[in-house]
Amino acid sequence: MTARKRTTDRPRVRVPAASPSPVGAGEGDSNLSPHRRAWTAGVTDAAGRALLEEDARLFLHQSLSTPCLAAIRKADGIWIEDTAGRRYMDFHGNNVHHIGYGHPRLIDAVKRQMDELSFTPRRFTGEAAVALARKLVDITPGDLGKVLFATGGSDAVDMALKLARAATGRFKTISFWDSFHGAGFGGISVGGEALFRSGAAGPLLPGAEHVAPFACYRCPYGYDAVDGRPDLEACKMTCAEMVRYVLEKEGDVAAVIAEPVRAVPYLPPPGYWRAVREACHAYGALLIFDEIPTGLGKSGRMFVSEHFGVVPDILVLGKALGGGVLPIAAMVARPGLDVAGEQALGHYTHEKNPVTARAALTTIEIIEDEGLVENAARVGARALERLHEMQDKHPLIGNVPGLGLIIGVELVLDRDSKEPAAEIADRVMYRALEKGLSFKTTMGNVLTLTPPLITTGRDMDRALDILDEALGEEER
Repeated sequence: MTARKRTTDRPRVRVPAASPSPVGAGEGDSNLSPHRRAWTAGVTDAAGRALLEEDARLFLHQSLSTPCLAAIRKADGIWIEDTAGRRYMDFHGNNVHHIGYGHPRLIDAVKRQMDELSFTPRRFTGEAAVALARKLVDITPGDLGKVLFATGGSDAVDMALKLARAATGRFKTISFWDSFHGAGFGGISVGGEALFRSGAAGPLLPGAEHVAPFACYRCPYGYDAVDGRPDLEACKMTCAEMVRYVLEKEGDVAAVIAEPVRAVPYLPPPGYWRAVREACHAYGALLIFDEIPTGLGKSGRMFVSEHFGVVPDILVLGKALGGGVLPIAAMVARPGLDVAGEQALGHYTHEKNPVTARAALTTIEIIEDEGLVENAARVGARALERLHEMQDKHPLIGNVPGLGLIIGVELVLDRDSKEPAAEIADRVMYRALEKGLSFKTTMGNVLTLTPPLITTGRDMDRALDILDEALGEEER
């Protein structure tokens, strides 16, 4: 049942003695790891230490953000700088910094909008909000033509779920294990990460069904791929067929909601989204694409769905839409779904805030005018080529999934068994931080690099030099 894997004579990587993190541990565990504590203690100055202590005293503690790594005093372009003056290339940025931090054109546009009109009360409209809606309709794929704004991605996901219910008269959804769709109750119900779904979060929304993700390197159905490339003759795209199977068995699913690519490590096999799109059409379900972290050029196309020739019924955007300055998200839907005029899908206080709308419109214009989508494709291709060369050099690297500037480096203890190297990944991350490169780990053992669209080839070369050095030090 399992496709043949490439064998290698590279030795199994030995893990040096250290306080272990659980294999497969997520970013939340790395926040509490001994490496985090040691790194922070070694680099924090008195001012930063005071801020960290005050932060811990005043804010409710939660996974993923407590304790904080350092105190930041400046963010500019691809760089962040802490209170001690250490500078880091930010290849994480929560995916908000597509145009870089503090873009002067964006800052100027926001200032001018605040002087001209700082707020639009609900029930009124304004030029900035209408212009942004028009722009989103122009740039999104296919016939997507109706827009609603929200203050964050979680809210936009909730709006999409409400619209799907209103349009279909159904309430069930199909989504994917390991996915993330926000921290609201709608998002965690359709999301697939235990960190957000477990404990005090329940009970969750009824009707939220899940299937295994399109994870070719670690296929949940047993058809493991060679170097991340699936053997479609063997697997017959079982992952897509399972979506169809559940749609058929349930018979009354309102929507399939998914990230068209997981912000690593999951990329779909060829033809996957066409097959799911056809299954949704056959069984009357809508297709919702969550492009909150990956849309607006990160993949080397304006929207990830363009890579697959598939147009969703509803597209959700956020994060980078505000240019790394202000929070704003959007839902863009087919005009035929405009059926909930007597209901409140969002109705948020800042629904048509002219300042956030201006920030979003200017962000899109910067992406277009500076050719940043094309740059992401070019620099991303260069990065993946270099990383595959590094894969031949470093036995730790088991898989290198990537699309544009959505890049993963999956570390394993053994390429044949694919045993995750979570402890090593944590250490590599802090070694890289010491050298001036910030990124995050995903699913414990995947180094996740999502740099801004303004990243140059020289920037990328420097970042990969740092990663190369950090991996080499761990292997030695």
